[in-house]
Amino acid sequence: MSNNESQIIRTEYSDLMKKSYIDYAMSVIIARALPDVRDGLKPVQRRTLYDMHELGIRYDKPYRKCARIVGDTMGKYHPHGDSSIYESLVVMAQDFKKGMVLVDGHGNFGSIEGDGAAAMRYTEARLTKFAQEAYLSDMDKNVVDFGPNFDETEKEPIVLPVRVPNLLINGAEGIAVGMATSIPTHNLGEVVDAVKAYMKNDEISTKQLMKYVKGPDFPTGGIVVNKDDLLEIYETGQGKIKIRGKVEVEELKGGKSQLVISEIPYTMVGSGIGKFLNDVANLVETKKTTDIVDISNQSSKEGIRIVLELKRGADVENLKNMLYKKTRLEDTFGVNMLAVANGRPETLGLKAIIEHHVDFQFELTTRKYKTLLAKELERKEVQEGLIKACDVIDLIIEILRGSKSVKDARNCLVNGVTDNIKFKSNISRKMAAMLRFTERQATAILEMRLYKLIGLEIEALQKEHEETLKNIARYEDILNNYGSMSDVIMEELDAFKKEYGRKRRTVVENAEEAVFEEKKIEEQEVVFLMDRFGYAKTIDISVYERNKEAADNENKYIVQCMNTGKICIFTDTGKMHQVKVLDLPYGKFRDKGTPIDNVSNYSSAEERIVMVCDSEQMRFAKLLFATKQGMVKRVEGLEFHVTKRTIAATKLQDEDEVVSVQVINDNHQVALQSKEGFFLRFPASDIPEKKKGAVGVRGIRLKKNDELEHAYLFDEGVESKVIYKEKEVALNRLKVSKRDGTGTKTRG
Repeated sequence: MSNNESQIIRTEYSDLMKKSYIDYAMSVIIARALPDVRDGLKPVQRRTLYDMHELGIRYDKPYRKCARIVGDTMGKYHPHGDSSIYESLVVMAQDFKKGMVLVDGHGNFGSIEGDGAAAMRYTEARLTKFAQEAYLSDMDKNVVDFGPNFDETEKEPIVLPVRVPNLLINGAEGIAVGMATSIPTHNLGEVVDAVKAYMKNDEISTKQLMKYVKGPDFPTGGIVVNKDDLLEIYETGQGKIKIRGKVEVEELKGGKSQLVISEIPYTMVGSGIGKFLNDVANLVETKKTTDIVDISNQSSKEGIRIVLELKRGADVENLKNMLYKKTRLEDTFGVNMLAVANGRPETLGLKAIIEHHVDFQFELTTRKYKTLLAKELERKEVQEGLIKACDVIDLIIEILRGSKSVKDARNCLVNGVTDNIKFKSNISRKMAAMLRFTERQATAILEMRLYKLIGLEIEALQKEHEETLKNIARYEDILNNYGSMSDVIMEELDAFKKEYGRKRRTVVENAEEAVFEEKKIEEQEVVFLMDRFGYAKTIDISVYERNKEAADNENKYIVQCMNTGKICIFTDTGKMHQVKVLDLPYGKFRDKGTPIDNVSNYSSAEERIVMVCDSEQMRFAKLLFATKQGMVKRVEGLEFHVTKRTIAATKLQDEDEVVSVQVINDNHQVALQSKEGFFLRFPASDIPEKKKGAVGVRGIRLKKNDELEHAYLFDEGVESKVIYKEKEVALNRLKVSKRDGTGTKTRG
């Protein structure tokens, strides 16, 4: 036992947790969530593209099932589940998410409106020509390092030899541990021009670079409206870009017009379009606008087209501003240009990203031309060997015929050893002893075919040799001169720009803040109805008058109020909830209405309604509060004229609850009735006025286990009867007492 204990390493738990968590966080940051600044790809994207390259699924080859690509990538390089691989494959094929698509998808790859792609067993894919040429070319020229995969059975590239600043062109988004990246897409042509400008002058400022890179260029178009903020965003790598959708006015016959949204903010891609349509419908329903007659989504593969039909004489500008203000037609894109640079996460500005890209290009180009130069030098050596051999071909044939083995022949060609070889003459032997071919030249001579001795073939060999010498000179020049290498890189960039560049889609400008005036709603008197199930609605007064009997029978609370006003709901918990009348459905008498819980903070499960009244009418009144424990008080109605949706209307003692809230005046008589049948009558003037935060005073002395059940108000001299335990009680005949008495018990 003691031996086992001696093998236990004692560690502070917090230190161990800290180390484990940091290790986990770093693995998520580096190996999953963040792109590399050099190729602008996250590991899953890099592995998927490389696997497609390995499988030979090129742009000029047939499509292959996505399930095959995903399975292969997961088995060889990315053991983190098929969904992440397929999702990244789909995104790389969606032209509404990427500046330049890298995967050519065949089948249903989802839509801009948020429809998901079909299952990977139904879809097919291949690399695009752009991905093939700009991202995966020269893989055979030792341009990038390879490392072992997760189980060390395969080799995978640590970074792809990407020739364009992919981090800027396609942007990136990813959530790591404690950090996230969000980089917008940019225009290929503009980014290429900026890279060239940096290569010509590495002292160039971000402001000068922005002459070329005007700002983000989203695949969905739209308008960036805070141009002045872009400089700071590109300098720091952080900030907020404001984008708007493109709205055009189309005139129709009969003086009518319609608003057409042809471009949307990039952030609206997916479910945002459906949400936008709902938001517009809500604006119409809540009468925020009466200018919109109809809304239809006419979008197709050709592009976005959302049509808002307007009524005649509509204020178009105000409506546009309203859409910008109240919907996601104007949205914010949070920029955080975070990427892995030199093995660690770093927030980079525009210049820093271009700088890293250019350094990477020089590294790639150096490695490429070193490989090409080595091959050409080999070729030169072989060619020179073959040319020299053609001059002494008779001697070489004599050596070959006189040799007993290939070894003897090779030894003679390389070292001039003639011991085991039969020669026709001593001159031949002496000449053979002078031969000094290299190993590589000797191999080429021994493998040479006889047709190579034809005159034309010898000429072709000499031309080839000249070509090789030219290539060597060119490659050495590229490797030794910064200017020459720069020219090569720039030429390559120009070729990509010429073939794949396109016009900018996103407009960049400074626009004024969207300001719209909310139209005043026409004030009118309505009737608030709420049934015993808590369903509430409002109807026109005339509709109420026509259906008065049915309305009175079916509804528990009926309040006349203005459509611009508020309804106050007092509950047994001592709270007051407010509901805007406009938030309630207005319409037909037979409409069901909406649960009051849905439009206010009132919860039917936790509290009970004691009184419902109109906020405006209550302002000028005094309210009587009576609680289960017999506490009473009067409160000015003005105290409840507040903006909050919910307030504490009164203070309650432990286990107490509000029994009654009523409008009271000084001429009223009060009759309090307990559960046990004690009635106490006294003038209303006996109840003191208090603040809403007060508990109040005792109205009736209650026996043990008794509680107040009702508080009645009536005018003196007016007959007022109530029913208690099926027996009629005339309140006006009760003896007038003082507040805080025990009251008299009815004979029941």
